[in-house]
Amino acid sequence: MTNRIALWIGLILLAAIIADLTLNNGVALTFLVRKFLDLIEWVVFWR
Repeated sequence: MTNRIALWIGLILLAAIIADLTLNNGVALTFLVRKFLDLIEWVVFWR
């Protein structure tokens, strides 16, 4: 992955987070973080 691609991916993610926080009060971001934490717990269980 080149630096240019990494920069574009980072900018797109940042724009999506800002859009979620302004338009949806961060509900989608909260949902994704909770699911990610559940995934981490599940992976730790099967370790």
